[in-house]
Amino acid sequence: MSVLIPERILLGPGPSQVPARVLEALGRPTVGHLDPVFLRLMDGVRDKLRRLFQTENPMTLAISGTGSAGMETLFVNLLEPGDRALVGVNGVFGGRMVDVAERCGADVSRMEVPWGRVFDPEEVVRRIREERPDVVALVHAETSTGAHQPLDGIGEAAREVGALFLLDCVTSLGGAPVEVDAWGVDAAYSGTQKCLSCPPGLAPVTLSSRAVARLDRRERKVQSWYLDLTLLRSYWGQDRVYHHTAPVNMLYALDEALEIVFEEGLEARFERHRRHHVRLREGLAELGIGYVTQSGHELPMLNAVEVPEGADDAVVRRRLLDEYGIEIGAGLGAFKAKAWRIGLMGHASSERNVALVLAALERLLD
Repeated sequence: MSVLIPERILLGPGPSQVPARVLEALGRPTVGHLDPVFLRLMDGVRDKLRRLFQTENPMTLAISGTGSAGMETLFVNLLEPGDRALVGVNGVFGGRMVDVAERCGADVSRMEVPWGRVFDPEEVVRRIREERPDVVALVHAETSTGAHQPLDGIGEAAREVGALFLLDCVTSLGGAPVEVDAWGVDAAYSGTQKCLSCPPGLAPVTLSSRAVARLDRRERKVQSWYLDLTLLRSYWGQDRVYHHTAPVNMLYALDEALEIVFEEGLEARFERHRRHHVRLREGLAELGIGYVTQSGHELPMLNAVEVPEGADDAVVRRRLLDEYGIEIGAGLGAFKAKAWRIGLMGHASSERNVALVLAALERLLD
């Protein structure tokens, strides 16, 4: 290999550390994307994704692409020019949803709160009833700010006005409860590289029967051929109609990553993420480091914390990488040079990693 790849401890906002079992799965023999054995594996992946999303949705699949491809898939399939979209913006990824919705020709109404804060669900419900949009979109776990969005009553309000409720679960899926059916979510997307601890390259998505009905009522073709679910469902469904060459080995890896999730058990996995978040939070407090996220709404898998006064953001992060092999993330947007993002995602959420990053920060900030 022309570039020597070092071994890192990935404690940033993603990708997360990948278990050896998942890396080994990537190396299994490549077969054709219509091979009967591979089609059986696809069926298994779809069933496991339903369990993970806590849904009965038949249209649940893995899009070929990263989490951003999952986002774009749902918007280009569920919005047509002139549709009305109500989108929550409290960080980078809410803003990105606005951009994609506008590119679909939608009339976009923004709900905004300061970075690091969450939306009051009652205010979201009020806006839904007042504006009666076609789609309501929120970020469940805002990776740029570490904010964990409460969703009480939002799905029900969306259904009252005939709107679809779309949810970004890129950072939360596999690390905190995501209950698509119970919450009334009509379309959700995620990525493999966060709490699933699989390499980046696939985007799990799920659509309710209401969302599929909206898809079937489209008056014009989906603007993206590659992400067109009216075509992709014929490949992931019983017809197995060729659409594109699926990333075969990446689906091996996702299948193995999902096996690991269910061997641990969802409740145990969520508790592990919570426990290590609490330990990190306590250790950071001892170093005088607080959170930039609204109190009581901090994500367990993505800790957005203040850069201490007098510390050079970039210098500390670079020394962590060079001297300790630890990667943490920089702040984005409004938090640039003001925050660090410390990920404890999936396989990386461990007592050892918490101890390592706390010890390294203590030495560097002394």
